[in-house]
Amino acid sequence: MSEFSNVTVTREANVYFDGQVTSRTLLFPDGSKKTLGVMQPGEYEFNTGAAELMEILAGELEVRLPGESDWRKVQGGEEFHVPANARFAVRVSRLTDYCCSFLD
Repeated sequence: MSEFSNVTVTREANVYFDGQVTSRTLLFPDGSKKTLGVMQPGEYEFNTGAAELMEILAGELEVRLPGESDWRKVQGGEEFHVPANARFAVRVSRLTDYCCSFLD
């Protein structure tokens, strides 16, 4: 899906790692939530509250998910799942555009 209809967009940006990762929150009429953002090249570690589906729209990164020791390459058109209440790491090799869906 390349566009979302009937959503509320939070005006303020979510800014992480001194502006290297930013996103905007989208709220849907059914109560679901997504963020759309970009990550600059670098290495980042995130914590989750809810389970997440990370869709990589463009760009390229490697992800190390909870319980895994190896890095997995993910690029535009691919996705990965992160469990709730977990920590995961990404190594972004080039500017990456993403959509994060919260699955609680």
